[in-house]
Amino acid sequence: MSESLPPCPQCNSEYTYQMDALLVCPECAHEWNAASDDAEVADAVIKDAVGNVLQDGDTVSITKTMKVKGAQSALKAGTKVRNIRLVPGSGDHDIAAKVDGFGQMELKSSIVKKI
Repeated sequence: MSESLPPCPQCNSEYTYQMDALLVCPECAHEWNAASDDAEVADAVIKDAVGNVLQDGDTVSITKTMKVKGAQSALKAGTKVRNIRLVPGSGDHDIAAKVDGFGQMELKSSIVKKI
């Protein structure tokens, strides 16, 4: 059944199946578009505010103070964020990280600078 379909890019499961235009992995529930999968990998380079290429595990600092919805204080410029995780394809918020004092949040790469 799945001999002609590629394995899951996240868990390498061979039991992928097609649902409409998407391919689905029943083991990890990952969904992806096989036609644009190669294009996404080529465009997966994420850069910070000054043009440095970011990678998983990098330490960055916030370049400008910004208000955080639901928080009493703002996220100040110069705040260090350690061990970032890149999440390309999730809109303009392409960095997932845990910020001290704020918890888990997603950040835009345009407001951070690699340290």
